[in-house]
Amino acid sequence: MNIKKLNTIQTQKVEAGDKTKFQVLISPDEAPNFAMRRFIIDPGGSMPRHTNTVEHEQFVLNGNAEVSIGDKIYQVEKNDIVFIQAGKIHGYVNTGNQPFEFLCMVPNKEDIIKISG
Repeated sequence: MNIKKLNTIQTQKVEAGDKTKFQVLISPDEAPNFAMRRFIIDPGGSMPRHTNTVEHEQFVLNGNAEVSIGDKIYQVEKNDIVFIQAGKIHGYVNTGNQPFEFLCMVPNKEDIIKISG
């Protein structure tokens, strides 16, 4: 299918996250090269520092957060673009009073996730 309505796509809980959920907008079964996901971290929520074996291309749709990448912490907001290299440790903390939402595109390759805490 080429066109979908956002409100028809199931939301799933991110088990390692706190107050965090996601939607698979375009699955690896639907596109040959990349998958697209939407993450929502509610106020006070977070995703722990972790690594992935695939790179991440992200676009912030709403809200504010601290995004840690390696040893640096970045303050990000709506319309910011974030690139996370494969194997780079990273994590997210919603620092605002509204949901922090972002699109995340990843290559359709095996992705091994390791939680660092």
